[in-house]
Amino acid sequence: MSSLFTAPEPTLYVIAPIPPATVAGPASRRRRWRGAGLLLGLLLLGAVAVLSVAVGAKPLSLSEVWQGLTDPAAADYAVVHRMRLPRTLLGLAAGAALGVAGAAMQVLTRNPLADPGLLGINAGASAAVATATVLFGVTALDHQVWYALLGAALVTVAVQAVGGGRQATPARMALAGAALNAALYSYVSAVMLVDSTSLERLRFWTVGSLAGARTDTVPALLPFILAGLLLALAAARPLGALALGDDPARALGARPGLVRAAVVAAVTLLCGAATAACGPIVFVGLLAPHLVRAFTGPDPRRLLPWCAIFAPVLLLTADVAGRLLGRPGELQVGLVTAVLGGPLFLYLVRRGRVARP
Repeated sequence: MSSLFTAPEPTLYVIAPIPPATVAGPASRRRRWRGAGLLLGLLLLGAVAVLSVAVGAKPLSLSEVWQGLTDPAAADYAVVHRMRLPRTLLGLAAGAALGVAGAAMQVLTRNPLADPGLLGINAGASAAVATATVLFGVTALDHQVWYALLGAALVTVAVQAVGGGRQATPARMALAGAALNAALYSYVSAVMLVDSTSLERLRFWTVGSLAGARTDTVPALLPFILAGLLLALAAARPLGALALGDDPARALGARPGLVRAAVVAAVTLLCGAATAACGPIVFVGLLAPHLVRAFTGPDPRRLLPWCAIFAPVLLLTADVAGRLLGRPGELQVGLVTAVLGGPLFLYLVRRGRVARP
């Protein structure tokens, strides 16, 4: 099937098909394995979402959670609808965005250690939001998200230019992104140190947190995240061909330049929206694809949708852990993902489970 990213495919005539009995057994086992993994992911996602609503400064039982969700007269209705539910929905949306962006970046750059910050996209979004906050007093999320997308887009163009323009390679783009990443985060730190008001506004945001979620947070982000997800999923099939290299991808009918531009645009939308709401959160987009590949293999057509399920599980689990470990306060989710994600990723590397995308 041809698409925007692939050239029309020639008609193939199969002269001697392989008897189904020779491949049905292994293929059937793989489908059952993937089906079991998908069911496990959905169950985990539902369980951790319920925990996210139930766990907090005031623990709620399952019956109290249900009453708070359905009964406007319940004592915990305001707590559930104004605080816990928006926070959980933000974790679901941001987790899916970061997971899909991380998987797409790993396949695009052919780098198993890539994450959404590899090309400086998160740093660009953070720098733009910090600048808007200091210079223009922008604090509303529906305004911040536009600055975040603008900063992410500008850094993406800069990385492409510094990395070699049309002759840019994944390695050169990664090096350019790392340099811009360090420079922009240094700029954000300088802004916070110079302006004490900005320090108070941004010090929790720069760590990465879901605590600032409000009832209008997810509706403001949803159009950008949905657009990024749809664009990434539409490019998944030719992205798998691009992972073999530009020349093999062309031989398979893909259009490398268009596919690369589409994936970068999708990652910009996903990371810009997530960073505007939560701040820069590390390791979620890095770890989720490696954990998912045990079920899906390297094919982006399966890898990207599964990351949209399992990455929110990681993010919400870290957020719940931060609330439990930091009582009576809480630890920001960015701190938890950094502390727990680092050793877990080292374990995966040590056991040789970091597969090349």
